[in-house]
Amino acid sequence: MDYDLCVVGGGINGVGIARDAAGRGLSVLLIEAQDLASATSSASTKLVHGGLRYLENYEFKLVRESLGEREILLKSAPHIIWPLKFVLPHDNHLRPYWMIKTGLFLYDSLGGRKKLPRSDALDFATSTLSDPLKDKYERGFSYSDCWVEDSRLVVLNAMDAYEHGATIMPRTACTYLVPTQDKKGWQVHLQNMLNGDEFLVTAKTVVNAAGPWVRKLLEGSNLTPNTEDQPDYVPHVRLIKGSHIVVPQLYVGHHAYILQQEDGRITFTIPYEKKYTLIGTTDVSFDGDASNVEISNEEITYLCEAVNKSFKKKVNASDVVWSYSGVRSLVDDGKETASKVTRDYKLYIDERFGPPILSVFGGKITTYRALAEHAVDRLTTFYPTRTLMPWTAQAILPGGDIMKGDFDAFVKNQAARYTFIPEKLLYRYARSYGTRLSTLLEGVNKMGDMGQDFGDHIYEAEILYLLNYEFAYDVEDILWRRSKLGLHISDETKRTLSEALPDLIEKSKGQKKRYKHAAA
Repeated sequence: MDYDLCVVGGGINGVGIARDAAGRGLSVLLIEAQDLASATSSASTKLVHGGLRYLENYEFKLVRESLGEREILLKSAPHIIWPLKFVLPHDNHLRPYWMIKTGLFLYDSLGGRKKLPRSDALDFATSTLSDPLKDKYERGFSYSDCWVEDSRLVVLNAMDAYEHGATIMPRTACTYLVPTQDKKGWQVHLQNMLNGDEFLVTAKTVVNAAGPWVRKLLEGSNLTPNTEDQPDYVPHVRLIKGSHIVVPQLYVGHHAYILQQEDGRITFTIPYEKKYTLIGTTDVSFDGDASNVEISNEEITYLCEAVNKSFKKKVNASDVVWSYSGVRSLVDDGKETASKVTRDYKLYIDERFGPPILSVFGGKITTYRALAEHAVDRLTTFYPTRTLMPWTAQAILPGGDIMKGDFDAFVKNQAARYTFIPEKLLYRYARSYGTRLSTLLEGVNKMGDMGQDFGDHIYEAEILYLLNYEFAYDVEDILWRRSKLGLHISDETKRTLSEALPDLIEKSKGQKKRYKHAAA
């Protein structure tokens, strides 16, 4: 066999499983048809949270696991994950005061909270946190969860998987799966999405973490039989579209708001990229092409109205500077209302065809590490002669080895070390790359060593780092998934970078190659 394990899907669940398995000593191949985090995993609300509203659906197990994972993830990557305070104005005709107070007590208690402050009741007559809100609110609550740079979390897991021996191949599609002749493994048929070349690898086991395409991969490989002898036991998915809008900053402060809506849903407003506010999310059943998802006018109207019901400052469609949408592939539990469909995950192992294939249904970004650990635990039975122990609960992600997790002290130390780099640029590097900024700045002793300046403080040194270490390939990867620079830079800078990128890719090939890319 070429590999012990082939993971199909470069979203958060796929890279988490690849990382866990590689760290246990399995030979791992991860393939992704597009860029890492190119679908759902870059279109989240970007929160590591327990899911306060899941308590209403009595999903106590999911909330407890999520809150426990919140603590683990915060420790593992303090440069891309940090605490965020939420303010919840109370609207009595939607949910009783006692219900929210009880829910927050449970929220504080379920997850073994260590680093984040407890929830608190707020009197809006004396709290400045109510200043942006309409005067109809007299009181509310505050509680804490965490913010995460979602697509960067995916990339860091892929980097860690690579550094534990995994082969990472973005822009490589799995066209279909066939058991080997001796039924001891899988033939994995692959296609290079850049030049169309087709090739074949073999793996003892396969993990299908294709997200919205999880059933499609199985169906396309005839792995969902439905006959009297072979009934279709494979779970079905419910596709739910979630959309977000970004508008100019609605209020001053580093806190977020969680707003109750008449339909029972909640809407977040979150400080975003220093001068914007992120508003989301919607929950809309989806039956279209998951690779082509866009926000609808109705969703924009819904989100604007959700904010306008609570905030003094109004927003409308013309204020939207950017929007994004993603499709969550949830387990179809038969619930009619999209927001009531469980966010918990299901792992399904099928051995009817000889070699095992594990398919991942559902899940959320907060529980990806636990999901990965459970998935690889399930797979260890197929490697009976090997000791494959879990390890990620105490592990640090690339760039996260910041002393005591003190990000502010880390930035201060870097400013003393790199005195020639502008303060705002160095802060961005620290937030994006953590301790790996020393790799990005290797051999850099003055700004002239940064290479070509493409404009808006984007330098060649950073682009080469992203190409060599972070699996980036095109401008979209760089400006929207490895960063959100696309919100901040001029069209001229984008054009200059686009024109220079082919030469930079060639230049990177002459440097140390960090991974096997489909384009290589």
